[in-house]
Amino acid sequence: MDLQLIDYLRAFALTTLAGLSTGIGGLVIFRKKPLNQHIVSASLGLSAGVMLYIAFVEMLGGSYITLSEIYGNRGNLYTVLSFFGGIFFIMIIDFLVPEAQNPHELHSVTDISYDPHLHEKPAKAKLSVVKREEVREKSNLTRVGLLSAIGIAAHNMPEGIAAFVAALADPALGVSIAIAIAIHNIPEGIAIAVPLYAGTGDKKKSFLTALLSGLAEPFGALIGFLILRPYISETLLAVVFAFAAGIMVYISLDELLPTAEKQGEHHLVIGGVIVGMLIMALTLLVL
Repeated sequence: MDLQLIDYLRAFALTTLAGLSTGIGGLVIFRKKPLNQHIVSASLGLSAGVMLYIAFVEMLGGSYITLSEIYGNRGNLYTVLSFFGGIFFIMIIDFLVPEAQNPHELHSVTDISYDPHLHEKPAKAKLSVVKREEVREKSNLTRVGLLSAIGIAAHNMPEGIAAFVAALADPALGVSIAIAIAIHNIPEGIAIAVPLYAGTGDKKKSFLTALLSGLAEPFGALIGFLILRPYISETLLAVVFAFAAGIMVYISLDELLPTAEKQGEHHLVIGGVIVGMLIMALTLLVL
């Protein structure tokens, strides 16, 4: 497969933009109004719809065709193994991140929407017991924010590889995947910035931590590039495509849809999924 420098640069740029969208979520700490849970719910549903449609229709389907042409009936087996290999890979990463600090296990926006300015400072007459509780609470919130950043980085690396490989194989598909990943990275930025801000009171540090955590995606893309570049071929891209499809399906079913359900109404989530699929279907038809 003949790839030029511009192809690699475009793929890396798309992956970087998708990753840094965690910074958009981090901007929530500068808002005074509460988050609109229905918008978050519909957005997560839409992102899941885009990812599922791309994974099953474009990526997995394309892998079946390519590997079957090269290996015949064995190509179907290689596609299935690659697909479930991606699922088991991201499952292991999920297993290694403790559920209590796993950013992919959020219960609702309100769980992370703590704002220290909403609580009045205790009167001096209430002595140090209240103050010690405040210090302990802030310390716990800071820890949650930092652990969320680490957990998100671990999850985002394989996503970066998926976006990078997709952009190499098909720039239009790479753009679609990057947009879907960017949408679902926004709540992850919230999961980092809000508890950090609640614990430290430092808006700038909290926002930058959320923003920089997204660099795990281009870092993952860079690792993928360095490892895979000498071996890039139609066969390898088809295998990685199926592997990435497995990652995206797992993320959609384990993270996006459950979190979306906890944010708002069930029918709103399903509507978002259908709209996401429709947008992706029309995009692929046009392109």
